[in-house]
Amino acid sequence: MSDHPSDDVTPSGPLDETGHDESVETALRVGLEDFELSEEDQALLSGEGANLDGEAEGEARPVVAVVGRPNVGKSTLVNRVLGRREAVVEDVPGVTRDRVAYDAEWSGRRFTLVDTGGWEVDATGIHLRVAEQAEVAVELADAVMFVVDATVGATDTDDAVVKLLRRSGKPVILVANKVDDQRTEAEAAMLWSFGLGEPYPVSALHGRGSGDVLDALMAVLPERSGVGGAYARGGPRRVALVGRPNVGKSSLLNKLAGEDRVVVDNVAGTTRDPVDEFIELGGKTWRFVDTAGIRRRVHLTRGADFYASLRTQTALEKAEVAVVLIDAEDSIAEQDIRVIQQVIDSGRAVVLAFNKWDLLDEERRYYLEREIERELVQVPWAPRVNISALTGRHMDRLVPSLETALDSWDQRVPTGRLNAFFGEIVAAHPHPVRSGKQPRILFATQASTRPPRFVIFASGFIEAGYRRFLERRLREEFGFEGTPIELSVRVREKRRRN
Repeated sequence: MSDHPSDDVTPSGPLDETGHDESVETALRVGLEDFELSEEDQALLSGEGANLDGEAEGEARPVVAVVGRPNVGKSTLVNRVLGRREAVVEDVPGVTRDRVAYDAEWSGRRFTLVDTGGWEVDATGIHLRVAEQAEVAVELADAVMFVVDATVGATDTDDAVVKLLRRSGKPVILVANKVDDQRTEAEAAMLWSFGLGEPYPVSALHGRGSGDVLDALMAVLPERSGVGGAYARGGPRRVALVGRPNVGKSSLLNKLAGEDRVVVDNVAGTTRDPVDEFIELGGKTWRFVDTAGIRRRVHLTRGADFYASLRTQTALEKAEVAVVLIDAEDSIAEQDIRVIQQVIDSGRAVVLAFNKWDLLDEERRYYLEREIERELVQVPWAPRVNISALTGRHMDRLVPSLETALDSWDQRVPTGRLNAFFGEIVAAHPHPVRSGKQPRILFATQASTRPPRFVIFASGFIEAGYRRFLERRLREEFGFEGTPIELSVRVREKRRRN
């Protein structure tokens, strides 16, 4: 039997049924007891599958709606509760126009926080739709945080919101915002007149009093939501459009949206800020982020380009899958490869989109295929679509590729099946013997998803080449098309017997 794994040999046959897989897992777990395992190891082994119930648990989380008239600081309060800048904040009233749901936590309790647009009396046009969304948010909430600007005091619009809240019958926490000092606290006390109970003086901008108002919220919030399923977990799937400058990211976004939403120019680097767009594709809503092109390594960039590069990384952090746009007319550049690597390093699912395909002649297509084989050897698993952002050619292929990549990104392999699979592989291709020793795979488990992360417990060091072989075989057996996978090895020694 060869010491070196080879790609042309397959496992000896199909894996046995679930019962056998589970018996293999049980036997290997028993064998692990002979080895030195740390507390972290034990936690990993006992916590398997803990995040499988995340979706059901998410639906059970109570929902809190944040409402109030425009420009009272609702989104600033949302960011304060989340502990990060997530909701868009500007000094212009009416920036938030829709209901946006976020996962939040306080004192060990998780809940869904819903930011809404400003509620106005006698609203017309888009402002009417904003007010309607705020009313829907109250209807689909378990409790409400009613935000009032303490420096302005009660207004007619505030009184109208109070009537709406009373009719809803939902528990209401009255937040007197923009209370930055003792003097303003006296103004906040005037809000007792609403008849909603104690007004909590808060400075959402500086954090003053936010802990007290959240404690009060927890006191009225039910353990489980009475409106479960009102907000799909995580909202629309988030897609980052990335690539070097001038490959057509903004043109692609405009074509997908069916209108000109982003400035397009032949001058590279027109886009400086990521622009989030909600776009209906394939019967679903997707959240696209158009990012500024990555020109050079961050430490070599200056001024606006420096910040554009940072924003691209931020967009990747917020995204679940990245569409890497590559100009098919040009040779694949080092920058293209660097962008792909940046996506992989960030652990996001990947789809490669070769733009301007309609402009290629047969000769260029031939040489492009050779370039892909040579330059993109690290991502043979990434789905590929050949498109034209200008004409819309093959746009219909983008959604299936995105869905495939995201399904792989979320995929979990049962532990029994995983260990039975590794047993087959190792039996056919054992690790090479080095210095008279041959490391054994003791047990394997999938630690997490998004992206899939696997941990292998072994009796000795497993070489990089053999790890790559195991990763290739994992992909052959279980797919994982469009997602990076991480394979880590923990070497554990046998317990010493007294």
